[in-house]
Amino acid sequence: MDIAANNMVDIAVALGEVNTRQEAQASLLKQALDTQASQITQLVDSVPKLADSGSVGTLLHEIA
Repeated sequence: MDIAANNMVDIAVALGEVNTRQEAQASLLKQALDTQASQITQLVDSVPKLADSGSVGTLLHEIA
């Protein structure tokens, strides 16, 4: 093979390796975001719910 063909093969191999690394990084990022979403959901669910009926905690009295 001539030099140009060898260079094209080298470039193709390098691009394949870069794509593989990027896919691995994207997968790791997705896992981290999924973990954070799960933790946030647990945190929000642990907060006591506000009153939604009755007179205590549901009415706002405003004095101007």
